[in-house]
Amino acid sequence: MALDRTILLVDDNAVQAGIRQTILRRAGYYVFTALNPVRALEQMKENTLPADVNLVITDHVMPGMSGTQFVSELRRFQPKLPILVISGMEEASDLYDGLDVEFRVKPLPPDHLLDCVRNLLLEGTSAKPLSNTPSVEQAFPVAR
Repeated sequence: MALDRTILLVDDNAVQAGIRQTILRRAGYYVFTALNPVRALEQMKENTLPADVNLVITDHVMPGMSGTQFVSELRRFQPKLPILVISGMEEASDLYDGLDVEFRVKPLPPDHLLDCVRNLLLEGTSAKPLSNTPSVEQAFPVAR
């Protein structure tokens, strides 16, 4: 499974963060959630998270530090780390030019989120294939 892949989810909205965390965990990912981008950045800089992070998913509009500021700071010491930015503001995508991020507009359905994550992780590593990462149907079985 994808349990050898760790995701840092940064979003000040606890409800949205919780929903995304559930989707990602059900798909087999190990997920850390940070509701404060400043604290998340500190943890990344100080390497105090319990595991190495393979992907960061962040919101754009957050108090204390915008997604653009967060990504800019993160890029100073993690230039190659895959980053997915999710925002309700389509026009914000231009703010990430040159920061090497994948930008998606809310709402982002679970299947699209998992596709983005899978693709970013495949691009970000050549070590282990993720072919056994479950599909949305496997992660969220529908009773028939």
